Amino acid sequence: MTIVTHGPSVFTPGVHRREAPPQAPRAASEVINLRALVRMFLRRLRTFVAIAAAVLLIAVIVTLTAPHLYTAKSQVMFNPKPEQVVASPSVVPDPPAETAVIDTQVQVLQSRELARRVVDRLQLQKDPEFNRLLAPPSWRSGLKARLGLVAADPRPTSPAAREAQGRAIAAAALQRGLNVRRSGLTYLVDIAFTARDPDKAALIANTFAQEYLASQSQAKMTSTAKANQWLRQRLAALEPELNAKEAAVAAYRARNNLLSASGATLIEQEISGYNQQLAAARADEATEQARLSTARSQLRRGSKGDDVGEALDSQVIQKLREQRASVSARVADLQGRYGPRHPDMLNAKRELADIDNQIQEEIHRVMSNLEAKAQVARQRTASIAGSLDVARGGLAGTNASSVALNRLERDAQVARADYESLLARYRETASQAGLQDSDASLASQARAPGQPSSPNVPINLSLGLAVALILGSGAVLLLEMMDDRLATAAEVERKLNLPALGSIPLLASVAEHRDRAMTPSEHVLVRPHSAFAESFRGLRAALIHSEFGRPVRVLAVTSSLPGEGKTTVSLCLARSAAQAGLKVVLVDCDFRRRSLAQMLNIQPSVGLLDVLTGTCRLDHALLEDVSGAMLLPAVQREVLQQDVFSRPAVDRLLAALSGRFDLVILDTAPVLAVADTRVLAAKADAVVYVARWRRTSANAVEEGLLHLERSGAVIAGLALTQVDLRQQQRIGYGDPTYYYGKYKGYYANG
Repeated sequence: MTIVTHGPSVFTPGVHRREAPPQAPRAASEVINLRALVRMFLRRLRTFVAIAAAVLLIAVIVTLTAPHLYTAKSQVMFNPKPEQVVASPSVVPDPPAETAVIDTQVQVLQSRELARRVVDRLQLQKDPEFNRLLAPPSWRSGLKARLGLVAADPRPTSPAAREAQGRAIAAAALQRGLNVRRSGLTYLVDIAFTARDPDKAALIANTFAQEYLASQSQAKMTSTAKANQWLRQRLAALEPELNAKEAAVAAYRARNNLLSASGATLIEQEISGYNQQLAAARADEATEQARLSTARSQLRRGSKGDDVGEALDSQVIQKLREQRASVSARVADLQGRYGPRHPDMLNAKRELADIDNQIQEEIHRVMSNLEAKAQVARQRTASIAGSLDVARGGLAGTNASSVALNRLERDAQVARADYESLLARYRETASQAGLQDSDASLASQARAPGQPSSPNVPINLSLGLAVALILGSGAVLLLEMMDDRLATAAEVERKLNLPALGSIPLLASVAEHRDRAMTPSEHVLVRPHSAFAESFRGLRAALIHSEFGRPVRVLAVTSSLPGEGKTTVSLCLARSAAQAGLKVVLVDCDFRRRSLAQMLNIQPSVGLLDVLTGTCRLDHALLEDVSGAMLLPAVQREVLQQDVFSRPAVDRLLAALSGRFDLVILDTAPVLAVADTRVLAAKADAVVYVARWRRTSANAVEEGLLHLERSGAVIAGLALTQVDLRQQQRIGYGDPTYYYGKYKGYYANG
């Protein structure tokens, strides 16, 4: 079948469209309906193909007409640690090899000043490729000028001005063709230039690198030269000042007897010598006094003096002790041999006593010597201390003069330090003057490329195809979003919240070739088992199985706008019902068009208006159709009375018709065009709203339904008319007619 029959619609008093049931959360497959997307693209296939083909054609034309450009690339490497011939800091500090610094140098490589240097070196202002003032006009430049995309350059009159303008234009053109970028995170910087000639591209890329390196070296040499000049001038100014300050120090020393040697004055050196002598004298005095005190202490303890340290060291006492030891040994021998009174014994004792006396005398001489040495040491210490006091007195007299001397010396020292520092710096910079080099070096020279870099045909066509697909898809989506027309039963229910009663096919899409000359109303009679006739039986079945709270005896058929097929639907529905054995009457309620009479090619003398005004009886106005249905046409009158359907006669007529017939079909005028339809629709048991497939917008239907609901009409649902089933099979997913190809064998066209 070509008609879908929906379940019962729920109507309550005052509500004439069904309430939407609560929807459960939809799965992802329902939200993203691939079949719906395919259907959408198939429906807009011509638009998609047209836009995509146009964009792709433009990409092809642009690619084929674009001039061939060649890109050459040279490389510059920045030295993270430049070599130093002279081990001293440079006047121009070496830049650290950091990302920010290298990025800064990349910007310098792209600067206008460097481009001007390249222009001057290669005389590019005379090249028409870079100086557009010398190039012949092209269709592109002419078109841009007409469209106002480029401003016209005022032509200077003087040669110098023309030369300057040409240099500026050529420099700007060089900047446009230049591409400088850092190679990853390395110290290499790529200098790429694009031109129409490969040799010229390589030459310009190399010249950019060379000019950059030369400018860096020149900048360093200039800075060094300026530093040398300033240092030389400063040294010349400081030398007389230093000489004057040193002369003032020497003169002041001489005037104030502050002569010095080894960094100290003579008085200071004298006091230093006295201090050293006094310390030595006091040490000697202490030593001698200690020796004397020790010897006296030994004597007081009963010592004979032979254990005094100086006595022990005396060679005379040592010899006397040796003699005494020898004599004492002889005395002992004589004592044992002869006795104490022997003459030899007595002589030996006298000799021993004489040796002891000599030892004591020698000890007395030692003690006297110790006392004399101690006295001499005390006198020497006192003498040196006196001389030191005298020297200190002289030093106190020169302290006031030393304060001024110190100030003069400090001034001279500061001047000398400044002079020596600048002199050392001057010697360093002078040695560096001829050794300055750039912080970068040429890593590789550019070579003339063998293949053009632009246009890249594969990439251009790929991008063109991608843009074509994107724009085509965007156009399809935009048109689909802007398209408010009704195409499927699902859209009817989703957009209007209204039951979809069915789809009336376009006769040409379902009829065989021999039947296409028939009108739809004739086809229903001649081919009662065809798909077209079956659609009206399905429409009638949908109405019968709908629940409106009362039997549907009076059915109004209307639409939003003219030309949507409501009269055709009304006539075919009436004939289909008559063929089913129902007593049917079709009333033409459109006084302005009289579509029913025109469709059947009849000229009735009386009609609906005559019955309503009472000038004609109902039986005289009714006409019998070939299908057995009765017709109540509308007749053209010179003056159409206003508010015809608001009169009680209409209610009496409808009551009479519903009493005599099983089904009364009212073919009304469009709702948005004629206000009478709203009054008449409220008197019917139900209203069938028709909309032309893929022509009528949902907004127009919504406006018409709003008017009907305000008038109190009961809307049974909406039927789509003139549905092209051949297209619907391809793009109508979501509508029962989408499956027409699978069940069309059930219909007989013979």
